[in-house]
Amino acid sequence: MTDTATHPPTTRLSATEFRKLMTCWCTGVAVVTSAADGEPVGCTVSAITSVSVQPPLLLVGLAAGSRTLAAIQHQHRLGMNLLPAQHLELARRFSRGDPANRFAGVDFRWAEGVPVLADMVVAAVCVTERFLLVADHVLVVAEPVWWRRTSHRRPLICYDRAYWSLWSMAVVGRS
Repeated sequence: MTDTATHPPTTRLSATEFRKLMTCWCTGVAVVTSAADGEPVGCTVSAITSVSVQPPLLLVGLAAGSRTLAAIQHQHRLGMNLLPAQHLELARRFSRGDPANRFAGVDFRWAEGVPVLADMVVAAVCVTERFLLVADHVLVVAEPVWWRRTSHRRPLICYDRAYWSLWSMAVVGRS
């Protein structure tokens, strides 16, 4: 299979309209981690998805200028930490503020060379398979080599420019 580029659209959404579209997309909130010069780095993301089962591959999209991306490209390893609703403050901490202070006071341990946050719904350590520059982001395709479900708490969800918990929702079916 080869990469195929589509023809450019005749009209294009503005950045504002695209952001409005994406606020309607319900997604889990995670912190992606790595290490730079032996120090932990990380950022909040909402764009993690599975790509393949055989081999097992995950994909995360990171801003092309991201400090976390630079560390991942250098180390070829990353952690994916799905936040429980109780850790809303971590979502905010890792998405704003001084990147050098994001881990200050945060409970984590090292696994396979990357920081894994404590008390997550699930955490995985991955080895990078490839990087693909798409517009202003880089898609990182990576193979999980270690994972743990560290909490049976319900995940933090991002929807309509707000963070949500699944506590008050009912299961309407199983996949």
